Amino acid sequence: MEILQNALKALVAREAIYFALLAIGLNIQFGYAGLLNFGQVGFSLLGAYGIAITVTTWGGSYWLGLGVGLAAAVVLALLLGLPTLRLRADYLAIATIAAAEMLRLGFRTPSATEITGGTQGLQGFSGEFYELSPFPLDKKYHPFGILFTGQELWLLTVGWTLVALLVLAVWLWGRSPWGRVLKAIREDEDAARALGKNVYWYKMQALIVGGVIGALGGAVQATATRSVDPDTYLPIVTFYAYAALILGGTARPLGPVIGASLLFALLSVTDSVLRDLTTGDNPVISSDILDSQAIAATRFVLVGAGLIALMAFRPQGIFGSRTEVSIDAK
Repeated sequence: MEILQNALKALVAREAIYFALLAIGLNIQFGYAGLLNFGQVGFSLLGAYGIAITVTTWGGSYWLGLGVGLAAAVVLALLLGLPTLRLRADYLAIATIAAAEMLRLGFRTPSATEITGGTQGLQGFSGEFYELSPFPLDKKYHPFGILFTGQELWLLTVGWTLVALLVLAVWLWGRSPWGRVLKAIREDEDAARALGKNVYWYKMQALIVGGVIGALGGAVQATATRSVDPDTYLPIVTFYAYAALILGGTARPLGPVIGASLLFALLSVTDSVLRDLTTGDNPVISSDILDSQAIAATRFVLVGAGLIALMAFRPQGIFGSRTEVSIDAK
């Protein structure tokens, strides 16, 4: 019963919201436009630090900080897209992953400590957000037998509402002329160009929109944890987001959301099962073989093996179409 409750909580946890937002942004860039962005975590970092720096360092409001983070994401997308979007897909991939690492290392340098907090990061900037909560922050709630505090419930309410609105937006965009042009560019940008479409500008739009959604994800995560630390914005975060996107299915509005929720539910289930097998009076697996630290790594190995099997038998993901993954990125 506890395993089921933990899995249900993981389905809607803040991590699922965070990676759903990152994956929705990647879905627009990769799933619809065929752009290889390997630096989505950099946009997330800007969304988080936009709030943290504005509130903690500059003494501004939370909502101004949110706007600063989103504006910074637009600037980053322009800086990355202007020199690379006329070139092959691999140039954008290299530029994005390098830019994300440059941002992370730049924000943690001693010379930036007065502004960014350096390696210690920044804390205590989410007060204005939680002041709007209709739920008493310390009160405990038990929907479906799952424990949530009022603080968690408010964050989840706002986070999943944002996810739902973006899913609706992606669904509408995918059926609009803009979305159809993006798909045409993904499939054959020369043909789209021959029909008079400004391929470069449409790619730029997709990069900006996806980056801004990634920045929203970073803002939600920072608001939930009430802190930012540059070393949490590692390149692997982007690849977790890609795993969620591929698991759910690319170029599908709900694909990234289902993928992110399932990914963290699977991690929760494997973690709970492994801990049950290594504890108790008669453990099935000795703690000498699999200690608590090894369990954290082993669950990723097991989920990774499941993803490999999925790619072998259903490469389009749960809800995707095989034609969506047979297109070369442009």
